[in-house]
Amino acid sequence: MSDQTQNSSGSGNGALAFILGGVVVALAVLGWFVLGGGNPMDEPDVSIELPGGGAIEGDIEGN
Repeated sequence: MSDQTQNSSGSGNGALAFILGGVVVALAVLGWFVLGGGNPMDEPDVSIELPGGGAIEGDIEGN
């Protein structure tokens, strides 16, 4: 009689699931920012100081 043991821990499937889960999370975060869910970019304020103490201030308007 022969003794046979199989040691298949399934580590290959676990690694694949971990990588696939990371890809899903990365795509969800990227989609959140692309769709405007929380993009922290504001319109910049511009202040140009001229020689003599004058200043020009205003907002930059995008396209």
